[in-house]
Amino acid sequence: MDASDLLSQQREYQMFIDGKPTEAASGERFDISYPYQETAWASVPEAAATDVDTAVAAARQRYESDSWQARSATERGKLLFALADEIEAHTEELAALETLSNGKLIREMRGQVESLPDWYRYYGGLADKVQGDTMPIEQDGFFGYTVPEPYGVVGAITTWNSPLSLATYKIAPAIAAGNTVVLKPSELAPVSALRLAELADEAGFPSGALNVVTGFADVGAALAGHNDIDRVALTGGPEAGRAVATAAADNIVPSTLELGGKSPNIVFPDANLENAVTGAIKGIFAASGQTCIAGSRLFLHEDIAETFLNRLVERTEQIDLGDPLDEETEMGPIVSEAQLDGVRDHVDGAIDEGATLLTGGPERDVPDGPFYPPTILTDVTNDMAIAREEVFGPVLAVLTFETEDEVVEKANDSEFGLASGVWTKDIQRGHRMADALEAGVVWLNTYRKSSFTMPFGGFKQSGIGVEKGIEAIEEYVQTKSVWVETKDEVSDPFRLV
Repeated sequence: MDASDLLSQQREYQMFIDGKPTEAASGERFDISYPYQETAWASVPEAAATDVDTAVAAARQRYESDSWQARSATERGKLLFALADEIEAHTEELAALETLSNGKLIREMRGQVESLPDWYRYYGGLADKVQGDTMPIEQDGFFGYTVPEPYGVVGAITTWNSPLSLATYKIAPAIAAGNTVVLKPSELAPVSALRLAELADEAGFPSGALNVVTGFADVGAALAGHNDIDRVALTGGPEAGRAVATAAADNIVPSTLELGGKSPNIVFPDANLENAVTGAIKGIFAASGQTCIAGSRLFLHEDIAETFLNRLVERTEQIDLGDPLDEETEMGPIVSEAQLDGVRDHVDGAIDEGATLLTGGPERDVPDGPFYPPTILTDVTNDMAIAREEVFGPVLAVLTFETEDEVVEKANDSEFGLASGVWTKDIQRGHRMADALEAGVVWLNTYRKSSFTMPFGGFKQSGIGVEKGIEAIEEYVQTKSVWVETKDEVSDPFRLV
């Protein structure tokens, strides 16, 4: 089923709870709109706290069932392999569901979906390699070992910009580790997650292992604060992160939070400037800037700033805005009018603070709909809101620097610490910068690269914990220590050691 089929008539989708398509207890539904045409093409159930209760109970029942507890790690891995096969067979449909929900380019969404089977196979392969260790005990007559055990029921909450990828970062390692999952996708883009749950059922997932509830912020809050959830994982903004962390903490439940960013992209004079220009464009204008890792602060050395900006503006003004389903389109719409209003406010505020509009902004014509042109602002200082607040749109703030120490200080002068980019041919400088930058990810002479083998997480207000890589599966297990006394003798009851 491709996008034209999906747009031909409005379709009703259902939640997936305990292995069954499920309506909200209230019977209420809400529409999902295609941002480019601003027309409703699907509707989904509007869940409430009672529906979250039902989903969590299903996940708990499955987790505690004899069949789940007896299922070997290798068998769990095979479930993930089977789901990978199902995703592979439905790539075009899933990509279309993503684009119709969030308005991102079909070729970007297709690329993301095409990569997902490898992610599920990676964690499927890791499932039976999660193992404990033996410990040297300094006291004679004792033996110690550790056992990694799943937490139980995981509550996962995701945002709209890469729905299936963000869900995968949580579902795959959580299931591999032996947990069950309740997923709450964004109300702007929930349909692909519902389809994923159906595919998991077709792949042989037992009922209750993966549940999906749809709704608004109150549903996410009910899931994060549910007293029968054992771990919470969120991708969202800092405000949502604080709310989820607080709700989880009330139940003394650990959380993994992947939050926002205001990432620096730093260009030194010795860099390959053409590659760096491409990296700057990729960093901020890909996905219409609607990505947490956007390189939204561009730091240019004063010696190359004018030359670099001339080339950057020339290429930026050639970016083709239009229908995200058109394979030739280079930038699609903003996901919603509310998000578009926020982007406009940030640009207007920056100009009011003294920034110069180099290109884009309200001066450039755009197609009808919630579009905002790729925008470059110069004369930005690090104390301006545009250099400190996440815009989540195609807006680039340009700052200049003279020395390495200066740019490190400016780049780190942020409450965020998610990603960063450095462009230089000096390998020693590259390593110095990687060491000095306060960010969970540092890209050297590239930007916006991702792999299931590489851990991903933020520093400071950009989050807690890690997704991707072997480290991600460790987020979903807790360690049990086992002591064994090997001597058949009575120890002193009043001695601790």
